[in-house]
Amino acid sequence: MRKFLAIMMCIATPAFAEIEEGRDLMEQGRFEEARAAFWPAARSGNADAEELIGVMYALGLGVEQDVERAFEWYLRSAMKGHPGAQSGVGWYYEVGLGMPAPDLTRAYLWYVLSAIGGDPDAAISQEEVVKKMSAEQIEKAHVLIDDYRVWMYPFR
Repeated sequence: MRKFLAIMMCIATPAFAEIEEGRDLMEQGRFEEARAAFWPAARSGNADAEELIGVMYALGLGVEQDVERAFEWYLRSAMKGHPGAQSGVGWYYEVGLGMPAPDLTRAYLWYVLSAIGGDPDAAISQEEVVKKMSAEQIEKAHVLIDDYRVWMYPFR
C-alpha cells in the first residue's frame, strides 16, 4: 500500500519527484544539481521546494550564502503553511538576521503558526522568545496570530 501511495504521489504531483531527487542530491553533497532539481517546483510555488532553496541560501550550499534571499524563500514557503519555513522565518525575526533589528512580536507569531502546523521544535522556540517579550508585544502578537490563523489554518 505504501508503494502504491508513493507512486500515486509521483503521478499526482510531478514536483514530488523533483523534490525527492533534489533531496537525494543534497545528501550526496551535490548542491548545485539539487538546486537545479528544486528550481522548477519552487518557481511553480511548491512550498517544500521553496523552503529547501531557503536552506541552501541560508547555509551557502551550492550558492553563495545570502541571508536576505534565504529569508525571502523561507517567507514564500511559510505563507503557504510550511511549518519548517515558518520556524525559519521566526528565527530570522528573533535574531534580526538580515534586518535592521530583531522583531520579537513577529518571531513569536511565526513560531506559534509553526507549532499549529505541526513543527515539534516550534513550541520550544516560542517558549524561549516569549521570555524576552513585553506584555504589549505578546498582546500584539496574539492579534496577528488570530489574523493569520483563520486564513492559514481555518480548521485548527
